[in-house]
Amino acid sequence: MQETQEHLDPNAEITIDTVKSRAVKGVVVLTGRTFLLSVLSLVATGFLTVFLSPSEFGIFWIVSAIVNFLAYFSDVGLAAALIQKKENPDKADLRTTFTVQQVLVLTLLVIIFLVSPTLSRIYGFTSEARMLLYALGLSLFFSSLKTIPSALLERKLEFGKLVIPQVLENLVYSLLAVILAWKGFGITSFTVAVLARGVVGLIAIYILQPWVPGFAFSRKSLGGLLKFGVPYQANTLLATIKDDGMTAVLGGILGPAGVGFLGWAQKWGQAPLRFFMDHVIKVTFPAFSRMQDAKEHLERSVTRSIFFICFLVFPSLAGLLVLAPTLVAIIPRYGKWEPALLPLGLIAINTLFAAVTTQLTNLLNAVGRIKITFKLMIMWTVLTWLFVPILSIKYGVNGAAAGYALVGTSSLIAIFVAKRFVNFSLSQSALKPLLASAVMGGTLLFLRRILPVSTSSVFIMVATGVAVYMVAIYILVGISIKEDVQKGFKTLLGK
Repeated sequence: MQETQEHLDPNAEITIDTVKSRAVKGVVVLTGRTFLLSVLSLVATGFLTVFLSPSEFGIFWIVSAIVNFLAYFSDVGLAAALIQKKENPDKADLRTTFTVQQVLVLTLLVIIFLVSPTLSRIYGFTSEARMLLYALGLSLFFSSLKTIPSALLERKLEFGKLVIPQVLENLVYSLLAVILAWKGFGITSFTVAVLARGVVGLIAIYILQPWVPGFAFSRKSLGGLLKFGVPYQANTLLATIKDDGMTAVLGGILGPAGVGFLGWAQKWGQAPLRFFMDHVIKVTFPAFSRMQDAKEHLERSVTRSIFFICFLVFPSLAGLLVLAPTLVAIIPRYGKWEPALLPLGLIAINTLFAAVTTQLTNLLNAVGRIKITFKLMIMWTVLTWLFVPILSIKYGVNGAAAGYALVGTSSLIAIFVAKRFVNFSLSQSALKPLLASAVMGGTLLFLRRILPVSTSSVFIMVATGVAVYMVAIYILVGISIKEDVQKGFKTLLGK
């Protein structure tokens, strides 16, 4: 490697050119291979909501939320600190992180076992639901064993390898859950699928990134990692309280069936984010962390990355909202989800803002502005716990969804705050895709009114929507969008 290449800092493992190259490859890999896997996951969800009742789906949603909430206490942000750290982590850093993680996870497993009778009384869990609780707890242990190999791959931005365990995990989980639900195993379908997913992912990650687990404890290493890890984990705690903690509370207010409807709306309303945004965020956090001293590269990078997310998320969301009533009407045994259509529309408001603000908070975290995102997370958590329970008590599932929509609009404050630190272009990154999506949505609404409710009408609307959106975005953005697509997103983090 040439001595004249620009390094991020004297201790960097890779140069800025390597960061850019691997980041672009990571985006392509994660939005290519994992996109296809996400399709499989959503198809599996579609089948599961056919084979399972709203109550069974709601129980899975509640149990998952409880475990996710407890899982917060199994980490203190050390894995994120390893990824964000400027210097190459040494053996003491890795083994100290592994040791602390295992102590916390094993403690959590004991707590889950001890509180399971109380949770069963509160939520009316059956023996099958309790087994699911234990299975999800055990999956946390499998996940903790993957922490170091995963962090090493992310530091090197080797997402081509990192995506393979994710593909295998989701493939095994989706196939087993659907097949067992089809055979009538109910909640047990999730239990078996969760355990199989954990084992397969654990084996795969150690094959791709060999690392010999070892126990050690270094106060110096722990102290250095905790400087970033504790504030980062504090954000995670607030996010957990805001989301999974609220779901657990709503289980007592709305009941399993009500949470099932709300969970269905959240699952599909946030699907565009899971399809597209998650992959970009996973790449840009380590990439921006490696680039945190190269300030001149960040402003253009964040504008391009937000545009890429909005370019895909906004039209997908508009199409989903217009097509959802038709799909509920034509898919056999899917009419039971009709009460969730209004919540779906309200949840979409939250998704719309998240497509922009999540990348902004991701950037602030990557460059060490963790206190700013902590304050924003406090705001979102307080608003969630203020609006959602009150509105759910008064208006049920629709009220809960309206509460989430109101919280989403508060993201305007986050955009304003981030703009003070990162001079990104809101019109180029978000407003133009939003306008093009609105044109597409209006066209689809007109077609829905004149076309019969049928499968062929869905295909017609999808094809027309894609065509209208591409024409509209081309008019608004110009030839640069064509050039970017032809380059395969190679300019995403370019100069």
